[in-house]
Amino acid sequence: MIHDGPELLTIGQLARRTGLPVRTIRYWSDAGALPVVDRSEGNYRLYDAESVARLELIRTLRDLGLGLDDVRAVVAGEITVAQVAARHVSALDAQIQSLKVTRAVLATVAKRGSTAQEMTLMNKLARLSAAERARIIDEFTAEVFGGLDTTDPDIRTRLRFGIPDLPDDPTAGQVDAWVELAELLQDPEFRGAMRKVIEFNAAGRTAETPAGSSLWFMSRLVHFAGETRRRGVAPDSEGAREVLGELLGDADRAAVLALIRSASAARVSRLRELIAQVQGMETAPDYREEFSWVVAALEDELSR
Repeated sequence: MIHDGPELLTIGQLARRTGLPVRTIRYWSDAGALPVVDRSEGNYRLYDAESVARLELIRTLRDLGLGLDDVRAVVAGEITVAQVAARHVSALDAQIQSLKVTRAVLATVAKRGSTAQEMTLMNKLARLSAAERARIIDEFTAEVFGGLDTTDPDIRTRLRFGIPDLPDDPTAGQVDAWVELAELLQDPEFRGAMRKVIEFNAAGRTAETPAGSSLWFMSRLVHFAGETRRRGVAPDSEGAREVLGELLGDADRAAVLALIRSASAARVSRLRELIAQVQGMETAPDYREEFSWVVAALEDELSR
């Protein structure tokens, strides 16, 4: 049938007017996104001026990454541009987050020189769901603090919320830190060492110990050691022994030394660093110098 209305364009003319290849226009037309207006006597496709505007819209939507099904629905008026854009934004957000995780895993593999097996584990840890990540944290707190929270009822709750989950929109550095944190929290040796540290602190609590001070001993130790170091007191001096007496009283010096070494072996400072990195904060202080001073002072006292 010959169209008796406004000027119609062949697919070649439409291609020249829009700058699009004929094969692209034909493909979009076959997919239903660009309906044929009429056919020539030779059965060639014909399009009108509105087809030019439709093609521009289709090109824009395709450039933005929309699939042909969505494009066809927009052109047909079944869904608005705003609706399909909102839906596509959500899909892109998920894709971007996935790409961030992929990049972080690959960067960590390159940095560590990991094997294929280690890379597989890191990728699995990085892609855990929020529920699976929460389970790792809950299992860690249960094993480390189980039965000890009677001495400080909210100790487990405070630590549970002190260990952060991976943010919804993590940076590569946060994914990297989370992978290492997850490995650390699942390490049986680390859990055992942390348990010993917490047991020592729990055993030293009294009725006078302030509420919420489950790690009160370590906090006091850091404070005393820091003040003493700033006064220039050497760890092998009489002044150091007086400070230890004030801090420890009649406590078994060998047991205290074992505790501090256990805390170091437990990589507590690394745990603090990783938590800060996942939270997107500056690295927390590790107090290595304060602990080193106390270790030296205890070793000197025990050697006498």
